[in-house]
Amino acid sequence: MELFVMILVLLALIGVSNVIHRQLPFVPVPLIQIALGSAITFIPPGFHLHLEPELFFLLFIAPLLYNDGKHTPRSELWRLRAPIIMLAVGLVFATVFVIGYIIHWMLPSVPLPVAYGLAAILSPTDAVAVGALAGKIRLPKSLMHLLEGEALMNDASGLVAFKFAMAAAVTGVFSLPKASVSFLIIAIGGLVVGAILASIITGLREWLRRSGLEDETMHMLIHILTPFALYLTAEELGVSGILAAVAGGVMHAVERDRSRKIRPRTNEVSDNTWSVILYLLNGLVFVILGLQIPDVFSTIFKSPDFNNFEVIGYALIIFILLLVLRFLWVFAFSILGRENKNNISFKILAMTSLSGVRGAVTLAGAFSIPLFIGNGDPFPERSLVIFLATAVIVLSLLAASILLPLLVKPDDGSNEAKRAQKELDVQIKMMNAAIQAIHYHINEENKTESEVVRADYERWIRQLQPNGGIQRNLKMYKKEAALRIEAIAIEREAVNRLLASGEINKEHAAIFLNSLEQLELILSKRKHLWVIFLKNLVRRLKGILLMKEAKPPQQLSRSDREAIRTIKHQTSCAVINAFEDRCSGPDKSEVMDIIHHYDFIKNKLSEPYHPMSRGSNEGNEEIKRDLHWIAIQAERDEVQSLYEQGEITREMASGLRRIIRDREASILEQE
Repeated sequence: MELFVMILVLLALIGVSNVIHRQLPFVPVPLIQIALGSAITFIPPGFHLHLEPELFFLLFIAPLLYNDGKHTPRSELWRLRAPIIMLAVGLVFATVFVIGYIIHWMLPSVPLPVAYGLAAILSPTDAVAVGALAGKIRLPKSLMHLLEGEALMNDASGLVAFKFAMAAAVTGVFSLPKASVSFLIIAIGGLVVGAILASIITGLREWLRRSGLEDETMHMLIHILTPFALYLTAEELGVSGILAAVAGGVMHAVERDRSRKIRPRTNEVSDNTWSVILYLLNGLVFVILGLQIPDVFSTIFKSPDFNNFEVIGYALIIFILLLVLRFLWVFAFSILGRENKNNISFKILAMTSLSGVRGAVTLAGAFSIPLFIGNGDPFPERSLVIFLATAVIVLSLLAASILLPLLVKPDDGSNEAKRAQKELDVQIKMMNAAIQAIHYHINEENKTESEVVRADYERWIRQLQPNGGIQRNLKMYKKEAALRIEAIAIEREAVNRLLASGEINKEHAAIFLNSLEQLELILSKRKHLWVIFLKNLVRRLKGILLMKEAKPPQQLSRSDREAIRTIKHQTSCAVINAFEDRCSGPDKSEVMDIIHHYDFIKNKLSEPYHPMSRGSNEGNEEIKRDLHWIAIQAERDEVQSLYEQGEITREMASGLRRIIRDREASILEQE
């Protein structure tokens, strides 16, 4: 029961971390998750989770790297094969021998094999952490492909080096020729086993489909189990389970490309399911890391054998040495690989060095250090090694979070013309995603309504101007939204006056006030949402006690709709009268826009009410409303996807979401 409660708490923390990130977007989600994981260990009764390294690799690392292998562009991996191998293999072994020897020199109490083991486990970079950071700061695509390829491969080389270092520390025996041959067997064997087994699983799924077994749930289950099967099989055969998972992901990508045109729906189901799995796994990795930090740090800080300031200093020195070695290694490779030495960008070199973030593999490897050596003595300086590894993880995350944005920022927005064109292209892409979503949902019953909604989006695309400038107009959007909320308050007061005077009944007042609440939530800023939500909740509870509950839109009769139109006409007049007195103020332009908006609504409501003819009016309006919400959600999904891929900045994403909310508010008000 305790384990179940802990799992629920950890999952809840993942959701909380994303809510906090929305309020503090400059703090990367991994750091928030680490902080939350550490925080709950201090809350009574305190949560403590013993990390089982083998289980951790199986449950988290295998599926995450399988997914990375599935989505990393194969053409880019092949094009960057030389630098990837130099980083994933060459830099790993350079780190082991150079940093390992320096660690032993600084800390003579740490035997040389143990120092080599610590350096080995510090050498792998974390693809999950790099991706989480890069999505927020827009690293160059070529650099991201290089970092992804490196992270896919260096886990295996770092863990193999760590394995031999630990064996030497435990037994006192080490053979370089034997270790080199074993490394090649383990690495190549892992790739071969993963590719062969993934091909067999792919063939099995194809055979099942040809046999008539098209159950998507069963095929999705096979897909979910694949990375675990790859990892376990490879480990049982004595080769790298991590590389087997990576190779399996690449093979799945090959199968996906071949079947994309034949079974697009299967790929959609797979993507939706994996997105949930990866969201949870990514979050759990960092929350679990946070859970380990208090115990690791307290063990060292409370021990009389260590000086707290000295061990922190050692961790900082090791981290700086890792950065310097990585910079020099990339710089040397850049000089040797380029004909024109003047084209080397020190900014890119610095970004590559800082992007070498350590994470889950380093932590799990450190906790896999045995408690005793071969003769039964305690493993030398085990607690210190785990502390240093954990401290370097935290330092690498902090350095990347703070310094990488400073390196990326100067190039962002330097060319206003290109930026405006980029914003225009993104808006078109966003609305095209909505049109595609509508096209996907067209059937015989909603063909007419689909054409109407699609025509709306095509008209909005034609109205886009290249000099619009999302960020330039964002302040204007915020001012206008604030004035719209003031107008809603005026409408609410007008409705209450009409209700008190008996001009409208309680049911119609409840329906109208409910629509105002929805409109207010759409237009509100994020930081004001909770206040408005609580106010609306109080109003709703009061409404339940004092008047009838509002009908849903699909249950409104013709007479109800006529009554609501009359109320809207009267409240529009009230808003216009109130705002006409403010036309000479500092917000004259925005105030006039509000007046024109309500004047347009008032004029439309003055026209005779003619329901659409095909089928019932309620049915047509309901179908059109549902299609509009499908299109709006498609726009939001496209913005989120572009943001996560690093195609747009956080500021641009915020501006696009503001535009979507304005469109959503207009659609809601028209309906």
